[in-house]
Amino acid sequence: MTADLSQLVKAYDVRGVVPDQWDESLAELFGAAFVQVTGADAVVIGHDMRPSSPGLSGAFARGAASCGADVTEIGLCSTDQLYYASGAFGLPGAMFTASHNPAQYNGIKMCRAGAAPVGQDTGLAEIRQLVESWLDSGAPVRDATPGAITRRDTLEDYAAYLRSLVDLTSIRPLKVVVDAGNGMGGHTVPTVFAGLPLDVVPMYFELDGTFPNHEANPLDPANIVDLQARVRAEDADLGIAFDGDADRCFVVDEHGDPVSPSAITALVASRELAKHGGGTVIHNLITSWSVPEVVREQGGTPVRTRVGHSFIKAEMARSGAIFGGEHSAHYYFRDFWNADTGMLAALHVLAALGGQDGPLSRLVAEYDRYVGSGEINSTVEDQAARLAAVKAAYAGGEGIRLDELDGLTVSAGDWWFNVRPSNTEPLLRLNAEARDEATMTKVRDEVLGIIRG
Repeated sequence: MTADLSQLVKAYDVRGVVPDQWDESLAELFGAAFVQVTGADAVVIGHDMRPSSPGLSGAFARGAASCGADVTEIGLCSTDQLYYASGAFGLPGAMFTASHNPAQYNGIKMCRAGAAPVGQDTGLAEIRQLVESWLDSGAPVRDATPGAITRRDTLEDYAAYLRSLVDLTSIRPLKVVVDAGNGMGGHTVPTVFAGLPLDVVPMYFELDGTFPNHEANPLDPANIVDLQARVRAEDADLGIAFDGDADRCFVVDEHGDPVSPSAITALVASRELAKHGGGTVIHNLITSWSVPEVVREQGGTPVRTRVGHSFIKAEMARSGAIFGGEHSAHYYFRDFWNADTGMLAALHVLAALGGQDGPLSRLVAEYDRYVGSGEINSTVEDQAARLAAVKAAYAGGEGIRLDELDGLTVSAGDWWFNVRPSNTEPLLRLNAEARDEATMTKVRDEVLGIIRG
């Protein structure tokens, strides 16, 4: 096929429509390129429940094996289960998933041994260059003896490892509604939660990559409506929603009200700081002010980073951080090879709630101190010009601080906002926060007026 890899290879992964943008023949080339760039003599590969995933992952395995690498296929798994295998086996890994994208999409999340990320600056650009060269000249003739392809199930080991990191055996019984969104949470939750004092009410646990009930993206409020209603109907203690590849989790309280991922970040950070006796906690620049405040109060050191898992993971490794959180509901743990795992974050929430007698709404109140806008996207013709207009409007104002770590962040005593461009679409993304609703609304509307003016 004729492929445009500029549309397929993103900043952190490979993602596109199957078969229009890529297919199994291209996946095989990616497998060969992955082995050449990583220098691996063995790799581990997993895939989600999308209809195209088994074929694509099998083709990638053939490409990897053709270059002499032994391949361990772990089959159906969540993305963090693939990271577990990469860390536990000490092997580079590839996960076939398009996360929350619609059914016609698929992709590859790649990592080096120990779940170290592969992004544009850490091997993905070289992989793309190799594949592009082979599209023109044909795949190279390999001298290596083909590697062996074997199957191995890791679900029980993954579940046992997670449960070894958070003790839930002595918590009070909890009733929890879990919305898997027909994604990989339906595969992992029954095994991870087995034997714990939990009354689990399952929603959409049937693996179905066509997502017949709702998009598997719990950050969109429309996709947690069913979960909210079920929590209230069941009089449950909380609800948990996973995205399609189950590496992110989103929480609602006993009233069905959403709990901010920043509040979850602060809650889990406080638990990890207590467990490790202090340490560094990473948070990206659109998390709430609550996060660094709680980290300092608990004797830790907060470190602010750009948005994106490659930046978080790199800073985790550089600083030796014990935990990291993003407002997108990605949570990273030193005890999990610095990789993100929504399941481990969910276990922390369950342990915290079950370790005391109050409801979740009361527990998270101390970690949710400000009013946020959520992320608001605006389509613009010229990102740079609109960003410059925002900067000009606030630069030099009394008590105003500006920084450009990632887009533009403007802060004052009672509020802050960040505007950053999308890497893949003509969008500017706005996040704003303030000490009260009226101030947040005023700031949000002022900035949107400039962006959209």
